[in-house]
Order: sequence, then structure tokens, then C-alpha cells
Amino acid sequence: MLMPEQWLALLLLGAIAGVAAGMFGIGGGVIIVPALTLALGYGIKEGVGTSLAALLLPVSLFAVIAYYRAGKLNIGYAFWIGFGLIFGAIAGARFALGLDSRVLNLLYGLFLLYMAWRFAEPRKWWAEYQGRALPPRTAEALAHARWYWLLILGVGAGILSGMFGIGGGIIIVAALVEFLHFDQKQAVGTSLAALLPPVSFGAVLEYYNEGLLNLAVAVCIAAGLVIGSTLGARIALGLSSVTVKRLYGIFLVFAGLRFILTSLTAA
Repeated sequence: MLMPEQWLALLLLGAIAGVAAGMFGIGGGVIIVPALTLALGYGIKEGVGTSLAALLLPVSLFAVIAYYRAGKLNIGYAFWIGFGLIFGAIAGARFALGLDSRVLNLLYGLFLLYMAWRFAEPRKWWAEYQGRALPPRTAEALAHARWYWLLILGVGAGILSGMFGIGGGIIIVAALVEFLHFDQKQAVGTSLAALLPPVSFGAVLEYYNEGLLNLAVAVCIAAGLVIGSTLGARIALGLSSVTVKRLYGIFLVFAGLRFILTSLTAA
């Protein structure tokens, strides 16, 4: 049975993860899983399962509505990506459940370090420090992607979702920006829309059947996600999020190194 202070901490965790979700188009699991494992003592697999369960509910509904009203959402792209997420998440969950926890900790730590690089943008940071700027991205028209490429993107993001308890949005946003020339906000809105349906249900079921899911904790975190994602969307649509992204990248460096250290020192 959860104590009142635990409920409050989990609500706050969900709200913080929700702000990141609304700002960056991610599910929030990249914050939830490290918090559950490093701060609350969960095993890596239970943290992943509980995170996926929290993200199963349409917690970003109001954030998606905000992006839609701002014209920053491609529904057709979101449909095919979401369809791929369903199958990828199941495959990722089955793969993760078959791994030794130390190996999963190591893989998750390396994944967080890669995400830290993506968020912190050290090349751009160093260029600004030297008083120069990298060539800006050209504001090209959105490319017309074939449906099967979007499906493959969804499957790939789903595999990482099932393995690491993330929504998959980190991969989706990066791919939409890098390869389809979406602007950042358009990519975030489309990613959140793809993650809105219960695309990870199959993966959640896999963890539930293994007894690696705390439903009460997941529901509490989900409640915080609803509030946080709405706030995050408003911040992202109204302000530049460069500084927040870089601070978040620094956080991921420490979290990633902590997971790697745990994997190397575990008996």
C-alpha cells in the first residue's frame, strides 16, 4: 500500500516527465525509469514495465490538442508510426525480458548517453562558445514519406519502447526532423499523436504476465503526466526550449553513467 508521501512523489515524477513529454514529444519514460530505479529502488525490468503501463493511458491528449490547434501535427504520419509502434513494442518487451538485468542496465545506460548527446547538442554548444554558429537547417517543405518507411520508423521506435519503457518519441522526433525535414514543433506534435493510442498494450501485457508491473504506481504517475504534458506543450509552443533541452541532456549523462556503473558493479 502506497503512503500519502509516496503518492505525492509519484505525482510529481509524472508531472516532471509530462512536461518533458509535452515539450519534446517523448513519452516520458526516459525520466520515469531512471527515477523508479535509481531513486525508488525498483529493478530495471519492473521500472520499464511500470513506465510502459503509465504511458498506456492517453496522458498527452490535451498536449496533442494544443499542437493540433497550432497546426503542428500531421495525422496521417502519426497513424502509420503508431501502427508500427504496436508490433515493435511487443518485440522489444520480449527481448528485454530475456536479457540479464545487468546487460539491460548497460544497454539502457548507453541508450541514455546517446539521448544526452541528442538533447545537449554539444557541437552547437561549442560553436556558440567560440562565437560562431553551425549552418542553420533550411526550412524545406515537408517530404512525402512512403507509408512503409513510417511503419518501419514506428516498429524501430516500438522496439526501444518495449525494451526501455520509453514511449518511443525520442526516436520518432529525431527521425522526423533529420530525414523528413519537419520543424521541431511539428515533429513533437506528430510524435505525441502517434503515442496517444494504447500502442504499448502488448508490451505492458508481457511485463504484467511476468509480475513486473506495479499498477498503483503506474496510475499515479499517469495522473501527473496528464498535468505535466499539457504544461509542457504550452511552454514549447510559446518559448524556445534550447536551454531546457541542454539541461535535460546533462541529466541524461549522469543517469546513463549511473546505469552503466550499476551493470559493471552488480554481482
